[in-house]
Amino acid sequence: MTVAITEEAQHVIENVQTGDTIMVGGFGLIGSPLTLIDALTKRDASELTIISNNVGEAGKGLGILLQQGKLKKAVGSYFTSNREVAQWYNEGKLELELLPQGTFSEAIRAGGAGIGGFYTKTAVGTDLAKGKETKEIDGETYLLEKALKADVALVRAFKADTKGNLVYYKTARNFNPIMASAAKYVIAEVDEIVEEGELSPEEIVTPHLYVDAVIKSRLILTKDGVIERE
Repeated sequence: MTVAITEEAQHVIENVQTGDTIMVGGFGLIGSPLTLIDALTKRDASELTIISNNVGEAGKGLGILLQQGKLKKAVGSYFTSNREVAQWYNEGKLELELLPQGTFSEAIRAGGAGIGGFYTKTAVGTDLAKGKETKEIDGETYLLEKALKADVALVRAFKADTKGNLVYYKTARNFNPIMASAAKYVIAEVDEIVEEGELSPEEIVTPHLYVDAVIKSRLILTKDGVIERE
């Protein structure tokens, strides 16, 4: 497999089409592919379903796509990091699917592993269980949760080699590796690209077989917010 290495995020983001389902890594803005999201804000694609822990923050990250009206639905576990999500939902302009964070993570992992769904006790008897199948196992009630998959995944890693193998930096790893396994087309944003063979096999988390394109990050997150790299 050939990996496209490019500085131009706008080129690789053309794989995103109107109506697509997109997985986006990150917890808040940490581990979020900000350069790729910025490119997506400039692409003429709408009616998007976003699978991400949260919808960025107000006016930051995925929050910009929300303000642009490009999102049809958001699937995640922590929407209150961006209060505008509730506003759009209450106005009937955004569909939401709220999942407990462990369920959310396992549903993505299942999607990448080719598992159709799984039973869990989490959320049984709550509003989150409405309309979902339940099953009694050994005298306890379990809820069926379907796997999550996507057309495109936008992930953030620390470093890649020219083959497309990825390593991550501490908690910025978060949902990125499992999302890279659960989409048809995977674009990785990284800080550094090294030659094949420079990464130790023991440090590689996402093998190159999952990765279709790699770009170098232009937007970085600091304690003062998002800034542009020269």
